[in-house]
Amino acid sequence: MTTATAKRRSLGEWWNNLNRPQQWGVLIPVVVLVYALPILNPPILTTEPGFDFPIAMFEVARYALIAIGLNVVVGQAGLLDLGYVGFFAVGAYVAALFTSPDSVLSKLPFLAVLPIAMAITMIFGIILGTPTLRLRGDYLAIVTLGFGEIVRLLADNVDPLRGNQGFQQVGHPPGTNADGTDLFNNTDGVPWYWLTVTIIIVILFAVGNLERSRVGRAWVAIRDDEDAASIMGVNTFKFKIWAFVIGAAIGGLSGALYAGQLAFVNNQKFDVVTSMLFLAAVILGGSGNKVGVILGAIVVAYIPLRFLVIAEYKFLIFGVALIVLMIFRPQGLFGARQRLLTYGRLAYQRLLGKGEQISSDGAMTTEDTAGGKR
Repeated sequence: MTTATAKRRSLGEWWNNLNRPQQWGVLIPVVVLVYALPILNPPILTTEPGFDFPIAMFEVARYALIAIGLNVVVGQAGLLDLGYVGFFAVGAYVAALFTSPDSVLSKLPFLAVLPIAMAITMIFGIILGTPTLRLRGDYLAIVTLGFGEIVRLLADNVDPLRGNQGFQQVGHPPGTNADGTDLFNNTDGVPWYWLTVTIIIVILFAVGNLERSRVGRAWVAIRDDEDAASIMGVNTFKFKIWAFVIGAAIGGLSGALYAGQLAFVNNQKFDVVTSMLFLAAVILGGSGNKVGVILGAIVVAYIPLRFLVIAEYKFLIFGVALIVLMIFRPQGLFGARQRLLTYGRLAYQRLLGKGEQISSDGAMTTEDTAGGKR
């Protein structure tokens, strides 16, 4: 066991040994600090003069939300989705169609559009997932890649979606500053950052509850061995649809927030390369680990904005980083714990009243209450 692995395990054990009030006592100051970041603008974290720091923080939060949604599909259920940008694009266009004066549809309040964007992307998730989720591995990856390209091409060629011309003056949440200007605008990233972080916290609670439920256990079983899960009675197709739909909804929500902050949507931001960056955040941080994918999203979104001189080489840099990671640490920086196996061992220990030891190579030995080993 390496020193880094031992430290992560000891940190995890320390956290799990805290009761709920103690965990909240640790989390609340961290959350307050996260909310205060764009206002504090720490010198060590601030961006270069060419990019506004609060806008950069919103970009980081947006990528974190996208990574959480993609992690449900890739990390929890083990479905390789290369076209996640398609769901992101659907959410952005829904926000534009229902709030921009360039659209022929009736206008709705921006906050009312957010659940609509989630619902429509969920429908797209069902439409895509129903015929394709019986595929696996590379075949599923190619189909999802094609879906992302189809959405982009539709934006190019369907007249109501306005191609390169796009939609201007996309709506935003209500609220005004003391001087009468809009609180949410495309030059001040602080309100958008706060809104996105709040949504991330809500989504983390919801996804965390799902992971601990029967649905989450089914996802892990499918990810580890779909054939074995099916033999044991898990309706693999139904639970894969669940993952696809939930991931699509979060992707659509992030797309709507992106459209509102930028106040402009066209077909130029929804290409395959953008989808690869989303996937890189999940793989880099640790597929299946919520905290890991958030940290991966921070790295992918923040580094090019912090060091603008390397921004044009970001695809090369993250590509090389992924290759190195796949060779030396394929589980990512913060790999997912094998929760089902962990819970099974704990249940075995409590049932038989015996201690257990896990060696560095993963083998398990048990000790009876008299101290002997078997």
